[in-house]
Amino acid sequence: MAKRDYYEILGVSRDASKEEIKKAYRQQALKYHPDKNPGNKEAEEKFKEAAEAYEVLSNDEKRKRYDQFGHAGVGGASGGGFNMTIEDIFNSFGDIFGNFGGFGRFGGFGGSTRRGKRVNKGSDLRVKVKLNLHDIAYGVEKKLKVKKQISCDTCNGTGGAPGSSPQSCSTCHGTGYVTRVTNTFIGQIQNTTTCPTCIGEGTSIKNYCKTCGGEGLIPGDEIVSVRIPAGVAEGMQMAVSGKGNSARRGGVNGDLIVVIEEEKHPELIRDENDLIYNLLLSLPQAVLGDTIEIPTIEGKAKIKIEPGTQPGKILRLREKGLPELNSYNKGDLLVNINVSIPTNLSKEERKIFEKFLESPNFKPNPTSSDKNFFERMRSYFE
Repeated sequence: MAKRDYYEILGVSRDASKEEIKKAYRQQALKYHPDKNPGNKEAEEKFKEAAEAYEVLSNDEKRKRYDQFGHAGVGGASGGGFNMTIEDIFNSFGDIFGNFGGFGRFGGFGGSTRRGKRVNKGSDLRVKVKLNLHDIAYGVEKKLKVKKQISCDTCNGTGGAPGSSPQSCSTCHGTGYVTRVTNTFIGQIQNTTTCPTCIGEGTSIKNYCKTCGGEGLIPGDEIVSVRIPAGVAEGMQMAVSGKGNSARRGGVNGDLIVVIEEEKHPELIRDENDLIYNLLLSLPQAVLGDTIEIPTIEGKAKIKIEPGTQPGKILRLREKGLPELNSYNKGDLLVNINVSIPTNLSKEERKIFEKFLESPNFKPNPTSSDKNFFERMRSYFE
């Protein structure tokens, strides 16, 4: 079944501002909130549908791809790309609601028909990795020493003193959440929020670990091996799952976000997947032709300069550029020809060029087919 247009779902125009999109999503989510529509599968699907639309349209990059390519640009026209559960939606977008209309803050699992203890998640870490063109062309494996929060060895990350065990929270009785009923103009609304005493963990600690102070975390470091694929570019990011900070008192580790930085090549210029080399020829080389050695990613390569090569001419070396990410396609190496014009001539050199002025062949843009002209040029410079 084809998906509905995201702008239509939220009821906004295609040039709507972020604030208008946020307001429209807030209205749709409140309308189809599970607590307001208990057991209503249709309302639950519309609640998810609105969240999917907001998730795309509130993100500048995703919205740009959607405007250009439709659903195919953000995960497919008939599925894929969005697999958030109700709990995920509350965790991701709950902060835009506040305490409106008795629904309370959509934090943790608040408002969901599915309840459970809060699972702690460690924070993500960001590291920058510098790559040269060779690394980008072939991919590379980097070993990174990452300073991070790791699980405490003394208490094994529980936060409790050795020999002690966590106790069930007296406020939520181990559930991790508390529920209250609020009377509103539309009737009674059941509002479930994270337990303020145990912060959703369901347990409390009486005797804290002296090493970590009850947090279950201590400073440490780890060597992380990261395989970076060929074809990446400046500013791209890749996530290494579970290699970020450890979670407080157990749970799920955060991710390590690797940000790509590209080192400039001393001679080659990158233009997306193409490479550009500015080749400067002397006047005799441009007129008579020559064999020139130029840099490539693999090393040096020789190219033939035809007689009569004009400034501004571009030689294209097919598939000598960079690969496209996750593709077999490769860019080209473009050799941009420039010619160096001498400015300080000796008397003898000046006489040679004055003779050229007398020749009928010495005209602007002489053709490469005039062999007599090139033969005379060669005799002057040999």
